[in-house]
Amino acid sequence: MSGTIGGFGPLRSGMSLASLEPLIERAFAQPRLKAVALVINSPGGSPAQSALISKRVRDLAQEKDLPVLAFCEDVAASGGYWLACAADEIFVQPTSIVGSIGVITSGFGFPDLLEKVGVERRVYTAGEHKSTLDPFKPENPEDVARLKALQQELHEVFKEMVRDRRGQRLKAAEEELFSGEFWAGGKAVELGLADSLGDMRQVLRDRFGKRVRLRRIQGPKRLLRRLGLGRGRADGGLVGWGGGFPAPEDWAAGLLAAVEERALWSRFGL
Repeated sequence: MSGTIGGFGPLRSGMSLASLEPLIERAFAQPRLKAVALVINSPGGSPAQSALISKRVRDLAQEKDLPVLAFCEDVAASGGYWLACAADEIFVQPTSIVGSIGVITSGFGFPDLLEKVGVERRVYTAGEHKSTLDPFKPENPEDVARLKALQQELHEVFKEMVRDRRGQRLKAAEEELFSGEFWAGGKAVELGLADSLGDMRQVLRDRFGKRVRLRRIQGPKRLLRRLGLGRGRADGGLVGWGGGFPAPEDWAAGLLAAVEERALWSRFGL
């Protein structure tokens, strides 16, 4: 499980239930299976996709009655930590970045920019709050208040999930754990956000014996997809104009969608 969570289109890609579910199901369908290991490298992203992916892992773990172990490598922060909490045990490296249990909103304001460059902006809406937090309008305190209320609601869902999955293993006050702060792996173990230091191969050899066989389950890693220039199909192939590149008209649509999507994630991202 590597990369940001959520966001798909011609010029952007990330993890979602749609992209990961076939891999998750394949992992739990291996013969003579003793455990499933999740390798986590994610700074977070969509709250909804974080919850959906984690729930699918938990549903299969209960259905198959199998333990799930998470191994955090570079980063398991925010939504990435949500994914790690789908496991029964969480292992980290001393240099892993773990935590960031919070909700963030970021952006810029340009209320005077268009006037200075001689551009007239025209926005038409049906719905009083449809243009909430428009970056080309002065900040509205009522919009900010509504946004903070929504952030608080999402934060409570995140906190409840961590409480449910980590339970009595949490060893610090919630004010510290749920402040949005992040820590190196050793400190995360000390706080109870992770169970132990350890890398996947060594932990699994110690637990299941030196002859343990690891079967790696991962999707295709084609260059164009990694660059965000191709659109994936269910079979892992690429479709598009020019052998994998989006058609010219898709570039414009993709750019506009990416800007719009970024504005949305900047409001409601983990």
